[in-house]
Amino acid sequence: MEDVTFGQDQTRVEDVLGAFGPFERVGVAYSGGVDSATLLALAARALGPDRVVAVLGVSPSLAAAERAGAHDVAAFIGVPVVEVRTHEGDNPAYQRNGPDRCFHCKDELFTRIDGSVATVHRLDVIAYGENADDARRPDRPGSRAASEHAVLRPLADAGLDKAAVRRIARVLELPCADKPAAPCLASRIPHFEEVSPEKLAQVEAAESALRALGFVDCRVRHHGEMARVELLVEDIPRAVAPGLREDINAALRSAGFRFVTIDLAGIQSGAFTLPLVAGSAGVAASHG
Repeated sequence: MEDVTFGQDQTRVEDVLGAFGPFERVGVAYSGGVDSATLLALAARALGPDRVVAVLGVSPSLAAAERAGAHDVAAFIGVPVVEVRTHEGDNPAYQRNGPDRCFHCKDELFTRIDGSVATVHRLDVIAYGENADDARRPDRPGSRAASEHAVLRPLADAGLDKAAVRRIARVLELPCADKPAAPCLASRIPHFEEVSPEKLAQVEAAESALRALGFVDCRVRHHGEMARVELLVEDIPRAVAPGLREDINAALRSAGFRFVTIDLAGIQSGAFTLPLVAGSAGVAASHG
C-alpha cells in the first residue's frame, strides 16, 4: 500500500496498526461510517486486505442507503464485506427500547459473528470502531457488549477521538471522511416506546425524502403521529421558507406522519438516551 504520514496522529495510528500485529485474520464490525471505515482501512494496512473481513449487520434498523454506502466504501478500501442477518428485533428487551437498547443490538451482532462468521472466515479476533469520545460517553451501552465478547477497540485504546479519526480518514482519502454520523434508525424512537419494523420503515422513508430535498444531515424523531425533524441549525431557515416547507410537510405526511414539526435546537446526538443516563437533557451534543 502507498506510504502516507498522519502528522500529529502518527504515533496513535502506529498503535492501532500494532494492535492487529498478533493476528493472522481479523474481522471488523462495520457500518460504513467514518469510525468503522477508518478502522477497516487501518486493519487492511496492517495485515493486507486479504486478511481482513468487514462484517456488516443487516436488519430493519439499517437504512438501505447506509447498506449500499457501506459496500461502496469497503470496495474502495479493497476489503470484502460479509453481511450478517441480525434479529435483535425479535428480542423483547430490544423491543422495550430502554436506554440499554444498543447493548442488545451489539450483543446480537457479536453473538452472530461468534457463532458463524468467525469460524467460516477463520477470524482470530473481532474489532469495532469505538473512538475515544464514545468511550467517555455514558450513553454507549454497546461498549459493554464488546467487552463481554472480547471485541477489540483499537481506536479508543489509542486515544483517537472523532476529530482525529476524521483527520486520518482524510489522509486515507476515504469517501466517508466527512460523512455525517448516521446512528441506526431505532435511535429515532423515544425510549420505552416499542421499536417495530413499521416505525423503522417510516423513519427511513421520511429521512430519505429529506435527503432528496437537499438535507444531507438530518434526523426524523418518531413521536407517534408526529415527526420531529432535526436539521443542521444553518439549514433550518431554508427548511421553513415558503415552498420547501410545503415540500417537507408533504413528503413526511406521505411517509405516514400526520403532523410535522422542526426542532429549533437542531441535530442532537443522544437526544433520547443522554437525559436518562446522565440526568440532564442539556448534555446532548450536536453532530453525533
